[in-house]
Amino acid sequence: MSRQIKINKYQGNTHFTVHVVDSYGTEHHLGFFKYIYHNVIQEKAEQIWSNETKPEIDLLSGAIMNCIELDTQKGLKVLC
Repeated sequence: MSRQIKINKYQGNTHFTVHVVDSYGTEHHLGFFKYIYHNVIQEKAEQIWSNETKPEIDLLSGAIMNCIELDTQKGLKVLC
């Protein structure tokens, strides 16, 4: 995944919304801005990128998904 800065302005809105995506795909919302100051956004993005950490893997969710997959392969009806 690549690092990104996403700046959006939806139709009819007066403010921009800014998101920064780190190299692990985690999206950080910087806020809503009436005016875009690229140097301020770049500084905040670089701060996020310099402190990014690898997200922890949720082992319990993976184990549950594996059990559901095994039940499905056996033809059992899964109620979720």
